[in-house]
Amino acid sequence: MKPLLTAGSNRCSAPQQKLVALTSVLNTLETQPMKTKDSPPMKTSETTNQSGPAGLSRRQFMLAGGAAATTFAIVPRHVLGGPGFVAPSEKITLANIGCGTQGLREMIGMLSMPEVQIVAVCDPVKDGHDYVDWSRDDHRASIATALGQPDWRRNAPGIPGGRDVAKELIETVYAKQRAAEKFKGCAAYADFRELLEKEKDVNAVKVMTPDHLHATVAIAAMKRGQHVLMHKPLANRLQEARLVVETARRTKVATHFLPASDGAQIRAIKAWVDDGAIGTLREIHNWSNRPVWPQYPTIPTDTPPIPEGFDWPLWLGCSLDRPYHPHYTHAVFRGWYEFGGGALADMGHYSLWPVFQQFNLDAPIWVESRPAHLCTLQSNVAVKIKNDFSFPAACTIRFKFAAKGDRPALDLFWYDGSMKPPLPEELETDNKDFEPEGMMFVGDKGKILAGFHGENARIIPEQRMRDYRAAKNLPEANPQQRSQGRGDRAGAWVAAFKGGKPTYGDFLLAGPISDAFNLGAVSLRLGGRRLLFDAANMKVTNVPEANKLLTRDYRKGWELTSGPA
Repeated sequence: MKPLLTAGSNRCSAPQQKLVALTSVLNTLETQPMKTKDSPPMKTSETTNQSGPAGLSRRQFMLAGGAAATTFAIVPRHVLGGPGFVAPSEKITLANIGCGTQGLREMIGMLSMPEVQIVAVCDPVKDGHDYVDWSRDDHRASIATALGQPDWRRNAPGIPGGRDVAKELIETVYAKQRAAEKFKGCAAYADFRELLEKEKDVNAVKVMTPDHLHATVAIAAMKRGQHVLMHKPLANRLQEARLVVETARRTKVATHFLPASDGAQIRAIKAWVDDGAIGTLREIHNWSNRPVWPQYPTIPTDTPPIPEGFDWPLWLGCSLDRPYHPHYTHAVFRGWYEFGGGALADMGHYSLWPVFQQFNLDAPIWVESRPAHLCTLQSNVAVKIKNDFSFPAACTIRFKFAAKGDRPALDLFWYDGSMKPPLPEELETDNKDFEPEGMMFVGDKGKILAGFHGENARIIPEQRMRDYRAAKNLPEANPQQRSQGRGDRAGAWVAAFKGGKPTYGDFLLAGPISDAFNLGAVSLRLGGRRLLFDAANMKVTNVPEANKLLTRDYRKGWELTSGPA
């Protein structure tokens, strides 16, 4: 970054010197809180080191001073700052809520985004070392690399995480990257409600909590007029997901669902389908090797102590009280109906989001499932474990979608736990098998096979693909990586949060896929029951007991509504 010229530089003309001096004043105003005669004294706690005292916030002051600012708005701030410089007043000021392994992993990339400044973090864990990851040291090493300190916590026990780790990461990286901007620190909170109340200058929130808190945090932020960036799922209850969508519609804030993609790979497949390459599309199959975490078949009965610095009631949030146990927390929360969304919510949003968008799928008219089960011995008698609290180790789920426009009725099949569809004759002809993860489109005149996200699509068998290419004069396809075709995800939401058009991951597009996935979870929880769904009235019509599972029992004071705050 080029240094700003100073007012005393002999390279400045008199008007330039005045402009630079005024720019220096702006820098000071944008990096320090405004005080008024009525401002109470600043508290010296860990939760107040970023936000200013009551009175005028930086954002409010800049808005109030708009008329004066026009006097020296002739030269844009980014021109003075040099290539890549983004003025503090033009940055998205973001609060990151959820500082576990995935939250920190994604934070590292966000710290290099000049348009974004993370000013506050939140997690009920202060500084933990009992997190769960996919390798022993990769997570620590990635943080150490970002810090520029290769030996950071090298010999410390466990896998690190928590709000203090996030705060250290942000402040250390920004001190190197943004020293000229006088970055004054990152606030750290245990309770997201306190963060939202105190951090007046936050204009965007990233939600990286366990699934059961997604709706609660997102709705609270949107009600305050803050843009929301959120990981999957939108919510792990159907009614909550609908409240998220409704709140986004009512508040009109910008939103982005992180697993969404622009659909380029699925769009290419749909073009083949529309061209009649496989006849009329009847079925779509998608399979994953998840879960790659434990899915505990029984509720823990031992009561280990709550780790130091872990606010367990805040982690539970909207969920009813229960004793702490590490089997509920961190990466393994996904396996519980109360806290997670299973393998479908974890991975299906990546692969099937563009399928819902490109094929214009509404909520399913019915859902059924086939969950795996486990047995145990009771007095030497083998018995099936009754389990309506955790997702199965493997399952298939079938979603039926009504005909719409020119598209006939369609079946969508999901498989996890290494389950797959029956091997089609077309692959047997080529003497090949399915990959561990993939997607297949079945028409009444043929099949298209692709990778998990729709990459490397080809008509099977291979000879038919060659014939189709020759007939349509199509070039040979280059191999695609799994992550290709997901678009400029960061660029999309940054532009939207700055007033641009909605992204391809706008929450308003998430209703049908959220309905479908949450209904799938209810079917699994009920042992595989077929559920007939009246989307207009948000009601399962044939299994009355399923309707109570469309929502949850809330801890007092944590109930959700989409109405005004």
